[in-house]
This record gives sequence, C-alpha cells and structure tokens, in this order.
Amino acid sequence: MTVAADSEIALSKKRQVAHLSVIALQGAEELGAKINEHLVEGRGKGKNKADNFLIKNECPRFSSGDAKGILRQSIRGDDVFIIADVGNYSCTYNLFGKENNMSPDDHFQDLKRIIQAAGGKAHRINVIMPVLYGGRQHKRNYRESLDCAIALQELESMGVANIITFDAHDSRVCNAVPLMGFDNIIPSYQVLKSLFTRVDNLKIDKDSFMMISPDEGALHRNMYYASVLGVELGMFYKRRDYSKILNGRNPIVAHEYLGNSVKGKDVFICDDIISSGESMLEVAQELKKREAARILIYATYPIFTDGLNVFDKACKEGIIDYVFGTNLTYRTPELLSREWYYDVDISKYIAYLIDALNHDVSTGTVIDPHAKIRALLQSYNNEK
Repeated sequence: MTVAADSEIALSKKRQVAHLSVIALQGAEELGAKINEHLVEGRGKGKNKADNFLIKNECPRFSSGDAKGILRQSIRGDDVFIIADVGNYSCTYNLFGKENNMSPDDHFQDLKRIIQAAGGKAHRINVIMPVLYGGRQHKRNYRESLDCAIALQELESMGVANIITFDAHDSRVCNAVPLMGFDNIIPSYQVLKSLFTRVDNLKIDKDSFMMISPDEGALHRNMYYASVLGVELGMFYKRRDYSKILNGRNPIVAHEYLGNSVKGKDVFICDDIISSGESMLEVAQELKKREAARILIYATYPIFTDGLNVFDKACKEGIIDYVFGTNLTYRTPELLSREWYYDVDISKYIAYLIDALNHDVSTGTVIDPHAKIRALLQSYNNEK
C-alpha cells in the first residue's frame, strides 16, 4: 500500500478539526489558487465537499504608507491556513506618489495585519511561509539582530499554532519557539520526480551519477539525496578571507573540492537558494575542469538577484545543463521562459499537508518521503 493511500485511509477515519479556510496573501495568490484546486479536487467526493476554500482578503495602504488588513469573509471557528510569500518582490504599493516594491518586511507586516483582522475568532491559525522571514540571518557572529527568531516569537504571541516552512536555511531556528508547531519540509520526492522526468538518459548508479554539495552548509541536503539514491557524495568548501568584509560577509577566496573523481559522471548539485548564483557557477566550472559530464543544479528558491545573463552564458558555454527550482516563491516570467530552467510544482504536496493537519492526522508519512523515493527509483530503474 502506498503512502498516499495510507494518508487517504487515515483522513477518511478522522473528522475535521474545524471548517477549513485558506488565505493567500498578496504575492502568494498563484500558489494559493493551485493549492485550492487540489483541495477542492481531493474533497470532491467526501463529506467535506466545497467549491472554494480561499478567503478574500486585502491589505490596502494609505498614500502615507500606513496600511490595514481586511478579511472580506467570516473565518469564525475555522481552521485557517495563511500562505505568505515574503520573498515576492514583484508586489508594489504607492508611497508619496512613488511606486515601491514590497520587501520581506512589508510582507511580514501584512501577515501580522491579517492575523489581527481575524481578531481571535478563528479556531486555529496556521502559517505557511515557504521562504522563512529573516531565515538567512540565522546566527549571531557579532552584535547582530536575530530577525527570524524574533519574528517566530511574535507569531507565537499572536496565537499562531503552527508554522510550515520549506528548506529553511537553518532549521534550528525553531528552538526560538519550542512550544509552537514548526515543520521544516524538504520536497525531495517532488524534486527527484521532476529530475527523472525532465532529464533524458539519466543513470542513477555509482558509476554514472554523483551528488555534490556546493558548500558545507548544504552538506546535509546532498547527503540525504546521496543516501536514498545509493550514489557517492562529494563537496566543496569555501575558503574565505576573514580579514575583509564585502556586502556584509567575508569574501570567498577559492572553492576547494573534497571527494572522488567526477570524470564522466552526471553531477547533481543541491542547495536551498540561488541568490546571485556566483558560487554555484564557480562550483560548476570547477567540476567541468574535473571532466564532469552534465551539471544539474537544484535550488528550492531560484531568486537570481543579479539577473539571468550569467546563467544564460554558462548554459551556452556548456558549464551547466539544467537548473531546477520550485514554485514556492516568485519566479520572473523571464526565468520561466528559459529552456534550461524547470519548475517543480509543490502545490499538491502542500494541499496534502493542509488536509492532514485539518483532520488532526500525523504528518509523518507526508513529510518523510523515503518510501515514496524508494518506489520512484525502483520504477525508474525498471523502465530503463
């Protein structure tokens, strides 16, 4: 019996915690609509049938920049799931006659405004925040703020019961709120399924395929993939110049490689975020010098802060072959149009999580994808 079948049986035996409502904040409408479609489809034949779970909401602003949160429908007694994409910089608002792009700070304030608008009338409030607000500032090296930890404590004090995030930069930030539900989800199965579907002539064995961690921080992610796929793991570590600080960090002097030969092997590099992409491309160039075959890159959040030109050039020169990313945050139309980029849809997975939580069912089988990955790999190898 499959994990999905186990989950459906568990759901059928349980009642809802409360009526389900989903609130997609500004910037998360696309993801929210897809999640809603899956929820409506999944409950189409059950007792909890509904045509729409989305709640109309808005956060209008005055010309001075002040704002307020408004819920256009009642959520009294509901199990509310609020979806917030704090990384969506494409959203704008007018400030003193000028158009401003929304920052993570703006999105987080809107999230708090909508929680306030609920006025304590919801049965339970759950927040789905794929890009964890302040997540990259996860530790204190000098006299520095710890934004993510404080933000989580704020949400807890406002009555939020559960936080669901994806591939947090450092999941240990949950220690800031030990009594609040905190799930850090890694969409490994969805990524591998897309990889097997999109890339032709891919052989998953020790002689043909290898996992490479781009730095020490991403080691645990790549170690998991190497373990479930039964392939070797290599890694790079960043040698930094600690006597200088550029753009808030110590500059990288070189990427040093540790691991076995990658000669003639397809290489899969996994990380949580592609920001400028500079480090990822340097790693790819080093692997090409070592005669790696195809370079396959995955990042949960493909934000490309410095644009796409360097990746276009790298693809044209044969340094990289494919880049995979998820729809958990905003992707530009330009990125989605690139032939080298493939989008991994996580909306159905989130719908499963919402359904499980709404029925007070353990999310263990949904979160742990090991059995599904094993079945996927076996099916893929049998087809070959």
